Amino acid sequence: MDVQYVLGFDQADATDAARTGGKGANLAELSRVGGVRVPDGFCVTTDAYQRVVAAAIGPRLDRLEGADPGDRAAIAALSAEVRAAVEDLDIPDDVAAEIAAALAKLGDATPCAVRSSATAEDLPTASFAGQQDSYLNVTGLPEILRHVLRCWASLFTERAVTYRVRNGFDHRKVRMAVVVQRMVFPDAAGVLFTADPVTSNRKVATVEAVWGLGDALVSGQVTADVYTVRDDRVISSEIAAKTSVVQASPEGGTKDVPVEPERRDRPVLTGEQAVRLVRLGRRIEAHFGRPQDVEWCLTRDDLHIVQSRPITTLFPIPEAGDDGNHVYLSVGHQQMMTDAMRPLGLSFWQLTTPRPMKEAGGRLFVDCTPLLSTRSGRAALLDAMRTADPLFHDALETVLDRGFVPLKEDDGAPLPQSLAPRGEPVPTDPAIVTELIRRNAESVAKLRREITGLSGTALIDFIRDDLAELRRLLFDQRSGQVIMAGMDAAVWLNEHLDEWLGEKNAANVLSQSVPDNVTSEMGLALLDVADVVRPHAEVVAFLDRVAAEGRRGSDFLDELAGLPGGPEAREAILGYLDAYGMRCAGEIDITRTRWSENPAELLPTLLGNVRNFPPGAGKQHFERGLEEARRKEQDVLTRLRALPGGERKAEETKRMIDRVRTFTGYREYPKFGMISRYFVYKQALLGEAGRLVAAGVLREPSDVYYLRLDELRDVVATGRADAALIARRREEFRACQALTPPRVITSDGETLSGRYRRAGLPPGALPGMPVSAGTVEGRARVVTDMAEARLETGDILVTAYTDPSWTPLFVAAAGLVTEVGGLMTHGAVVAREYGLPAVVAVDRATRLIRDGQRIRVHGSDGYVELLD
Repeated sequence: MDVQYVLGFDQADATDAARTGGKGANLAELSRVGGVRVPDGFCVTTDAYQRVVAAAIGPRLDRLEGADPGDRAAIAALSAEVRAAVEDLDIPDDVAAEIAAALAKLGDATPCAVRSSATAEDLPTASFAGQQDSYLNVTGLPEILRHVLRCWASLFTERAVTYRVRNGFDHRKVRMAVVVQRMVFPDAAGVLFTADPVTSNRKVATVEAVWGLGDALVSGQVTADVYTVRDDRVISSEIAAKTSVVQASPEGGTKDVPVEPERRDRPVLTGEQAVRLVRLGRRIEAHFGRPQDVEWCLTRDDLHIVQSRPITTLFPIPEAGDDGNHVYLSVGHQQMMTDAMRPLGLSFWQLTTPRPMKEAGGRLFVDCTPLLSTRSGRAALLDAMRTADPLFHDALETVLDRGFVPLKEDDGAPLPQSLAPRGEPVPTDPAIVTELIRRNAESVAKLRREITGLSGTALIDFIRDDLAELRRLLFDQRSGQVIMAGMDAAVWLNEHLDEWLGEKNAANVLSQSVPDNVTSEMGLALLDVADVVRPHAEVVAFLDRVAAEGRRGSDFLDELAGLPGGPEAREAILGYLDAYGMRCAGEIDITRTRWSENPAELLPTLLGNVRNFPPGAGKQHFERGLEEARRKEQDVLTRLRALPGGERKAEETKRMIDRVRTFTGYREYPKFGMISRYFVYKQALLGEAGRLVAAGVLREPSDVYYLRLDELRDVVATGRADAALIARRREEFRACQALTPPRVITSDGETLSGRYRRAGLPPGALPGMPVSAGTVEGRARVVTDMAEARLETGDILVTAYTDPSWTPLFVAAAGLVTEVGGLMTHGAVVAREYGLPAVVAVDRATRLIRDGQRIRVHGSDGYVELLD
């Protein structure tokens, strides 16, 4: 490619971002959109940056890249040094001559905007908005050249450097172009979002407008008028009191001046202007193929567009396949795993579940529109959500109240199994649970035997076939009856004992230390491992060092053998991994690292158990819960017998208590069986990935994570892989990780998280869903990564979600608060069994509660008080 130091807008387009930067490429492309007026201009290309700047600052970049990302002072000092060096450079004569020639076409004395345009800017996955500098009302070649240097230097502002570090961009790979554009002196300016930036609704546009230049809005100096537009109509407007305006200064640059009193409360735009602006925005959006953040200027009645970039914060809409209205429910919020999943993980989950699921933003969603379209389906779904997750229920009602999903005649289609009416009740017989567990365990053992030695397409085909066995066990009718029997009995106890005795959430205590709960047993088993480790000081010190160093993998287990007590500790840890090593945080994603693959992840929790508990704590914990459940049972039965009709009430209650204690523990087993199978599949697939790497088909084993199972079969069959596809999906996954999935999203793109409509809470309290009774006060430990958890006795665990892998932390916690969850999700079930007061579905809990803050958890009434 020929070196060019200047490109006019008419010489570039969207494909030229590597030379013109994101802003320059977008402006060049915008100038090609019919009906869109873009002020004339040109780009000083990255070729010029490379010629003038890159070689001069190379040694300083070495020091900048070696800085600790968390050391803000060092980054500030080093970036200031780089900026000063750039601003002191001289622009070579031949580069300056090309800039002068381009400026002459605009007019040598024409005031210009000189704007930074980095190559990592205005991208579909990261906007970098405001990270580099722009300068307005710059006149004359010497000043243009000086401000080009300043723009190049702004690539190394502290905020730009920090942003790149956080988003994984290499400083050396980011280059800077500079846009020089004819200055517009507007009466008004602002920003247009072609999708609502708050609700993400793609059919609602938002216009922000101020008097004068838009810099006042971007810098936050003034409050803008806000116009909301839908279907060519302004549906709302908020007119601000505008006290100052940014205008061009006669001597160059800009200045702030007061707004005349008569204009302070006057609307900046008419309704017709706002609608016309949105129509223009829709044209731009259609050209770029995604919602846009558009900067505009208004001179008299003429609209000029001075920038457009993709809105990177919108959650993608699942593809519907038609133009009708659709409502989608987040699968992750129901499965306690709201993180993004890789393609292999998404495909496995879709092959596991019977209901069709849509992908969006690396997550899965169920289209519940068919259910909501009929009276029976709507009633069944809303009833289920009312008890399972009130925020889902509220979000759905919000959508339905608008008439978004019209009702039609029931078509007689059966309801999903989870919503269907109960069949004949299963008898209260522990042998039923024993048999279900035996069958599942034997099936997993058979899988391990039969998959051994398989490779190539035979392995993939075997796994596809075995997924049918997984589905058969996971959705076995008898298994479902047992789970529902335990849930129904708990609901019966809570409702009747509240009515008869005023006893709230009695089932919580009555279900402590039930048999057959594999997840609760897993948490207590780690206490038994701690008992083996605790007596050996050198082992404890060694494991402390491994945890502090953040080591990964299992090599440390081999090093234990040489320490006093090390062989016993190693054997205990390996025994735990044999039983539970298939688990991990986010375990429904088959690509996530399992404990057996990285046992070091368990060390913080194991060491916490060593420090915080006495010997025998696992057995004592279980027996204490069992004794509390027995005392509660005797208490409620005695009080019931004293009531009118008490013998009958006590007899019915005893029958329900027996059902709760017989069946509640099994609730956790089907998922344990599923994850056990997933781990077998994963080990086999990674073995195949190793063979593909050895054959030069893949670069690394983890490449298989970015292929769906059918795509992986094609790679195995052909011996060819699309490296570009894998690289693109890695980047897409990275971008999806930054997105926050909504509970509910519509085909308009509107995201809804629901809200609690409750009165009577203490001021400032955070409402949630009560799932485990009791009240506890303590220090909040806000944990986002289980591997970094450091809980002490009496701490209250606050996190986004908990799946079964978090259970070992519960034994040290005094209470639980999560952002996601429901009455029968895993964290709620285990919290009740352990006797932990718990409130789930607390919106933004990890952001509203500070780590170390004292809080009070009201597990019976469902709210959290912030005490300091």
